[in-house]
Amino acid sequence: MARPVRHRKKWRVRWIDGTGRRRSEVHETFNAAQRALRLHEAEAIEMKRGLRPAEPESVHFHQLCDHWLSHRAPQKRSGRDDKYIIESNLRPAFGPLLLDEITADEIDRYAIDRSHLAPQTVRNHLTLLGTMLRLAADRAVPWLRRMPKIRKPKAHRCSTEYRWLRTFEELRRFLDAAKCESDLVHALFATACYSGARAGELATLLWSDIDFDGRLITISKGRLGPTKSGRVRYVPILDPLLPILRRWRLKCRTDLVFPNRAGHVHGPSARIFHETLRRVLDRADFPRVMIGKKLRPYVNFHGLRHSFASLWVLGEGDIFRLQKILGHSDISLTTERYSHLAPSAFRTDYERLGGGPSEAANVVQLFGESS
Repeated sequence: MARPVRHRKKWRVRWIDGTGRRRSEVHETFNAAQRALRLHEAEAIEMKRGLRPAEPESVHFHQLCDHWLSHRAPQKRSGRDDKYIIESNLRPAFGPLLLDEITADEIDRYAIDRSHLAPQTVRNHLTLLGTMLRLAADRAVPWLRRMPKIRKPKAHRCSTEYRWLRTFEELRRFLDAAKCESDLVHALFATACYSGARAGELATLLWSDIDFDGRLITISKGRLGPTKSGRVRYVPILDPLLPILRRWRLKCRTDLVFPNRAGHVHGPSARIFHETLRRVLDRADFPRVMIGKKLRPYVNFHGLRHSFASLWVLGEGDIFRLQKILGHSDISLTTERYSHLAPSAFRTDYERLGGGPSEAANVVQLFGESS
């Protein structure tokens, strides 16, 4: 049995912890050292039997960043976003700290220092931070003893945050202007407006994904692999889109539906998604809008997806079908963004709890008399 040994004017104890590592520490008195040794040996036995969680290793946050970027980020569609957030924000703020030193106060201070950013941006940073810390805490030999509380700023979303074509007349004006660019531009922009597909999904779309007889578009991938939700979805080819796609099919000579000039996939920074779009909007006399301190286009390319969803709801389209078309994993995301646009959303609910026009008239008359 191990015993404390004299170390200068103090007492040293040595033991092997539950992970098999040799450990030592020094105490002022023999009795204190002996008590500590017995406690450590008992903890090691409990740890080996699974009765006590392993003690976390001393790991700095920058080591967790390296681990995440090497092992987790490459598996994610948003891996490049993770790298940007980590290298530009999280690593400079928390890199020198041990993981156990990242407290709720440190995280609150981080959020306050970035109050100049949009609340949703700060939420994205803190969501990634929380996921990384959870990984550290859930390891077989944990790097983190206890998860800190992460308080995220509220991000209130409303329809004004989204730029979209707000009427069917604006949609017609936009697509008429797109015809002046080229058949490819017109077909691409029309498909975006009438399908709600993302830029990456349209860039990689193949003619084999389009079933003209069944009038369905199969969306199974984006530029980085699977779709954002990881699921295959089926989008109906609406009446306005059908003749446009058929005409473009006769002119297109590649397997890709919307190729670049070399016949390859358009990249995320391709001119057709940015400069060409701005040119079409200017030709259609759409005004620039002030966002922050900069003038921006009336809509960006992703705004065509919002336009499709918003006009679908304004046209009294079914919100549950819209969820499937957009590929939202949760119906609450669809309803939060678009359901308030439905002009008749509550038309059938007015008499749900009883009463009717006659009672409503009595109430109006009663309030009229009291006034």
